[in-house]
Amino acid sequence: MEDHTFVVGQEFPDVKAFRNAIKEAAIAQHFELRIIKSDLIRYFAKCASEGCPWRIRAVKLPNVSTFTVRSLEGTHTCGRNAQNCHHQASVDWIVSFIEERLRNNTNYKPKDILHDIHQQYGITIPYKQAWRAKERGLAAIYGSSEEGYCLLPSYCEQIKRTNPGSVAQVFTTGADNRFQRLFISFFGSIYGFLNGCLPIVGLGGIQLKSKYLGTLLSATSFDADGGLFPLAFGVVDMENDESWMWFLSELQKALEMNTENMPQLTFLCDGQKGIVDAVKRKFPSSSHAVCLRHLSESIGKEFKNSRLVHLLCKAAYATTTIHFKEKMLEISEVSSAAAKWLQQFPPSRWALVYFEGTRYGHLSSNIDEFNKWILEARELPVIQVIERIHSKLMAEFQDRQMKSNSWFSVLAPSAEKRMIEAINHASAYQVLRSDEVEFEVLSSERSDIVNIGTHSCSCRGWQLYGIPCSHAVAALISCRKDVYAFTEKCFTVAGYHEAYAETINPIPEKIGWRKLGEAPPMDDDDAQVVRPPKFRRPPGRPEKKRICVEEELNRQKHTVHCSRCNQTGHYKTTCKAETMKSIEQF
Repeated sequence: MEDHTFVVGQEFPDVKAFRNAIKEAAIAQHFELRIIKSDLIRYFAKCASEGCPWRIRAVKLPNVSTFTVRSLEGTHTCGRNAQNCHHQASVDWIVSFIEERLRNNTNYKPKDILHDIHQQYGITIPYKQAWRAKERGLAAIYGSSEEGYCLLPSYCEQIKRTNPGSVAQVFTTGADNRFQRLFISFFGSIYGFLNGCLPIVGLGGIQLKSKYLGTLLSATSFDADGGLFPLAFGVVDMENDESWMWFLSELQKALEMNTENMPQLTFLCDGQKGIVDAVKRKFPSSSHAVCLRHLSESIGKEFKNSRLVHLLCKAAYATTTIHFKEKMLEISEVSSAAAKWLQQFPPSRWALVYFEGTRYGHLSSNIDEFNKWILEARELPVIQVIERIHSKLMAEFQDRQMKSNSWFSVLAPSAEKRMIEAINHASAYQVLRSDEVEFEVLSSERSDIVNIGTHSCSCRGWQLYGIPCSHAVAALISCRKDVYAFTEKCFTVAGYHEAYAETINPIPEKIGWRKLGEAPPMDDDDAQVVRPPKFRRPPGRPEKKRICVEEELNRQKHTVHCSRCNQTGHYKTTCKAETMKSIEQF
């Protein structure tokens, strides 16, 4: 059937195979079918074009399911020009065409479906039909969105059973048990964070694109080698101040259940007031910083100037107040508006030199890296999104356990590299000892004071990064101390091993996919089926926000302000006050 032609006596396994073949031929050869008779034992059709003599008849052979072509009459005289909105190119046919492609790429867009069908068959189908076919195809492969919510309680029970100590809970609202929130944190992640990771937590969210939308909230950290370490995640029906307060409340409970002494944490986020307030309330002793990546992207979008982004990063990483002020002055010289815009973010929230907590050199969170795990799964049912994260966690934990077995240094590779660089630089320094703990370290460019008792150096590198700077290394070597003993434990290979000591166990396939509406098995007799949220994504392509002409005309114009004479209506460069003053003096 490569050329989609039929011959008398040609056989097909069953009636379904024959119907698919005749439909495929009609689409490929651009003619419409008019079915005269079609049942389980016979099939009779002709060309739908008026006056075209082509017709075909096929029947089922006795005692077998095989279908055979009995007669084939005439040749097409219709011109075969059925190329737009072909009737045989139904949603079901499109689903069969895209099924394998969808399995390989869940982000297969309707416009790509239109392109591929037109390229292969030369026909044009409506965008809406391609969109519906994709929705139906995803549901056939991965289950429906409704089924995904129905399975959540059972899935959470399986997580807690296969990974003891994990937290997995579904929260519903209303008498009809509508989904509201979901929180999951595997025991391996909780244990690894508390015993082997940096005490830094990044917070962020990403919009889901399934039928009922929602937002995935997540909390991540850094391992000893600076790698992404997911701590907890959740799904909420709507991201707002209340949902962030709930998420951080659940995170606090999960951590407190597994430690007697909560570490001094530092939180990184995009600066949303709701997140900041929730952090202050649930983790009152912690520090909070604005993610530098978010800040630099925001100033870049606002002012469309890459130099501003570069200067902002330089200011953020400055280790002295003098260097910081120099960079801020450069920002104001490039754009006074940008300098004023930046005032809404106090330097104590983003600049390394003013921040009161400890970030170990991490000024940006790694939330974006975690979000990449589920980018292609955002259109799938919620349970598939969670399963993607679980599968990725299992693979990452196993890979990193195996990778770290070949490490024989004291520190993880990235920290070890920093230490070796510091040792190499320290060999050129002169050290003067003041007392048991204080030293003056002289280099060709500067003089620094090191205190090995307080783990501090006047260059602030030791305090800011948690690893002895080159000045501290010179002082430690001069008094024959082990430089590695003065490094934070969270940078050691031993700490890395602790982070991945607990494995993420697989979840049995038997909880996979069940029929729509079937209640998942639960230990509790009064368990109810979780129903999807009431809010759902409207069908079709999202509407674009267009500017109304009347609104544009009635919009209040921006008032310019002169920084020289404090008058409105002109800029400093066009100010006439100085000119008039000069004339009067003359």
